[in-house]
Amino acid sequence: MRTAAKRIGLETVGWVLVVAGIAALVLPGPGLLMVFGGLAILSQQYEWAERRLAPIKFRALKGAAESVETLPRIVISIIGVLVLLAAGGLWILSPPSPGWWPLGDRWWLPGGWATAVTQIVSAFIALGLIVYSYRRFHGDPDAVARLEEDRERADADARWSDD
Repeated sequence: MRTAAKRIGLETVGWVLVVAGIAALVLPGPGLLMVFGGLAILSQQYEWAERRLAPIKFRALKGAAESVETLPRIVISIIGVLVLLAAGGLWILSPPSPGWWPLGDRWWLPGGWATAVTQIVSAFIALGLIVYSYRRFHGDPDAVARLEEDRERADADARWSDD
């Protein structure tokens, strides 16, 4: 009974992370990170999830490596972090809607504290990922080439058409 409850709980968390991660690919948030986390949890129960985990891992790492290849990319990423922090701060302060705001007051800064916390946590996650990527990949073009080779090998091992 306890094992079944644990399995159901893990599957629920895994699927929630996958779905939320897919949404966060187009919304603010660490989408690939959540998809990867969800698949990591689901891979404990399903072979298909385990096979899909490695290609996503290498795609995420390659994206991280490319994000710190040049100074403009690093600057833009840090500006994005600062914008997220500023938006979170704005939501925390929750000033009254300005006179130029065309919609009703209830549509000004919707979501309250939950939105603020999400934005601030996302900013710190992004900053941590930038620092990690910079330390691991910046100035090391061979690391990016190795990731591409690993990704191609993982794609072949995943056997995408077998499901």
